[in-house]
Amino acid sequence: MFWIVLFALALLAALWAILSQLRKGRELAHELAELGKIQKKNVEYDFVLKTMRLSTWHINPETKEITFDTDFRDKGDTYVPPSGGTSVNLFSAMLEQDRPVVGKIISDLCEGNVEEAHVQYRMMVGTTGRYYWSESYAAVAERDADGRPSHIVGTSQRIDERKQMEQALIDARIRAEESDRLKTAFLANMSHEIRTPLNAIIGFTSVLPDVQDAAERQTLLDLIHENTQKLLLIIDDVVNISKVESGKEQLVMTQFDLNLLLQEQADHYRNEVKPGVELNTMFAAEHLNVTTDYNHVLEVIKHLLQNATKFTDKGHIILGYDAPQEGRLRIWVRDTGKGIAPEYHERVFERFFKVDEFIPGAGLGLSICRTMAYSLGGTVNVESQLGEGSTFVFELPV
Repeated sequence: MFWIVLFALALLAALWAILSQLRKGRELAHELAELGKIQKKNVEYDFVLKTMRLSTWHINPETKEITFDTDFRDKGDTYVPPSGGTSVNLFSAMLEQDRPVVGKIISDLCEGNVEEAHVQYRMMVGTTGRYYWSESYAAVAERDADGRPSHIVGTSQRIDERKQMEQALIDARIRAEESDRLKTAFLANMSHEIRTPLNAIIGFTSVLPDVQDAAERQTLLDLIHENTQKLLLIIDDVVNISKVESGKEQLVMTQFDLNLLLQEQADHYRNEVKPGVELNTMFAAEHLNVTTDYNHVLEVIKHLLQNATKFTDKGHIILGYDAPQEGRLRIWVRDTGKGIAPEYHERVFERFFKVDEFIPGAGLGLSICRTMAYSLGGTVNVESQLGEGSTFVFELPV
């Protein structure tokens, strides 16, 4: 009987051990399955971080220290935090202008004033003076029994390409707005400039049939012709500048005698100068063959001489050039006119800008000169003092 009871007890013990092992086996299998899920999630988590090129970090709310956990951002000039969970001083590499904003956000998070935050800031690249843009998101992950933040997590990412695209969009919008403004200004100015000679032509032609005196009729005809030429000049200016800036006008490089071109223009504009003004020439050589676009050079010289004859009431105007140096030629027009104040030396090359609004003209001549000079690889600049005349220098490669 004793042995039967002992055998039964041993059998029960064995059954209990087997059941216990089975239960532990199921628990172990469950734990292994959960561990596998966690490992899979960690792999997926790292994959997402790598794909998005993010770094992760956390903040100690008590000390406000930042510690980086992982960093999958592109290296190179990116600020790389110390490894091993060491806290970092992010502000040491941050652009000084951005430090107050970022510091305020970190304080608000650590004090529990906000649940999450988003900020963009610039990080310096060593001592090079360059910087890159970074964007961070942060949130309170845990709070203690008193409701104060106990764990703050966040991510950071470089956003240089996005900032470049944003700036490109801003620049495009500004250019579009400036284009609209220029179109409006163009229409306003051109309507005024065209209307002035057109009104004179219409007015004089309307009274011409009623005038019987031959001298008076000739005066009216001369005025009509003068205003017709002004109108034609305005239209020519608009056509020229639109062709150059649209890129539809092709440069035609030819060889010609510069002296001949300049002398022809000097002879023509001697008839245009005001009484008491002399127009002379001063060439560095008897003949100078150059290779460039003849028509562009001609247009620049014509506009510079027109400008000089318009603003010179006494003294002289001299058209000349210096001997070429290092493949560049300086052609200049010097006058004894009223001169230009230093603050207007660049503005006179803007479209429709006029130092003296009472002087006729659309304000396009000098703008056309500079545009055509640029198309030839050259420049047009002015040297002038108020009341002492001006010298416009046309420099181009030949």
